[in-house]
Amino acid sequence: MTPATSKRDAVLGRWLVVAATVFWGTTATLARFVFRDHQVPALTVVELRLSIAALVLFPYLLIRRRSALRIRRQDLGYFLLLGTLGVAAVQGSYYYSISKLGVGVAILIQYLAPSLIVLLDLVRGRKVSTTTITAVLCALAGTALLVGGVGGEAARASLFDWCVSFASAFIFAFYILYSKRGLERYTPETVLMYTFAIAAIVWACVTPPWTILAAGYPANVWWMFLALGLFSTLVPFGLFYAGLRRLPAAETSILATTEPLVAVLAAALFLDERLRPVQLIGAVFVLTGAVLASRQTKHADEALVERA
Repeated sequence: MTPATSKRDAVLGRWLVVAATVFWGTTATLARFVFRDHQVPALTVVELRLSIAALVLFPYLLIRRRSALRIRRQDLGYFLLLGTLGVAAVQGSYYYSISKLGVGVAILIQYLAPSLIVLLDLVRGRKVSTTTITAVLCALAGTALLVGGVGGEAARASLFDWCVSFASAFIFAFYILYSKRGLERYTPETVLMYTFAIAAIVWACVTPPWTILAAGYPANVWWMFLALGLFSTLVPFGLFYAGLRRLPAAETSILATTEPLVAVLAAALFLDERLRPVQLIGAVFVLTGAVLASRQTKHADEALVERA
């Protein structure tokens, strides 16, 4: 790959990650509506969105890209680990946190993952630029301002609830880093197909499908489940993986912190939740962090071109 091609690939990767956050952020309003107005348990939504995504993706690959369904026998352990401790755990812990602590606090805690990845790079002795560290600090500060302080719902949460929420940040960091390994050998569709299916099976053991069917959800709620499976899961995770394949894990995780910004804007538009001045300041911080991360990679690309 030439430096020019690598540079274009990085730019495309950034746009793919940002597009994924737009889907995640806007569909978060739909998820909140399902939790609040239809009283659907969080883990039921997790199971259904993963199952729907896998059931849609499998026939597509079977008909159009059957080669993407082939994996090496020695990689079975990798997919099992990523599907259980990665996808199933990050989805379950995040939605559980939303149900116990509220959306804002849950997003803030999970998006500690970028700083954890940078800290891991420091522990490993890798060089982390001042720009990257500044980008992480901006992203964290901006996310904190966006979601606000701890509310009454979070104050009533148990120690276990808080532990699960903080665990979601570590799991999210693991998910990003461990996914990067698989994307070096397989296409995003392959990794998504098997990890979605494995994660769906894990949560089906917790809430059997017949229990969900017995709940008697109306047709309009099932349409919402379908929308969450497609536009909150399959499409954005596909975009995210395609971007992660082209970018460093640290930059990808920092760019992903635009999700809280999108979620707040979508809530203001669709749920009539007005932005306060402090949230507007937070939005500026988040965007600054994303721009700094992108500029750092841009400068690295330009250096490659000059050396060539």
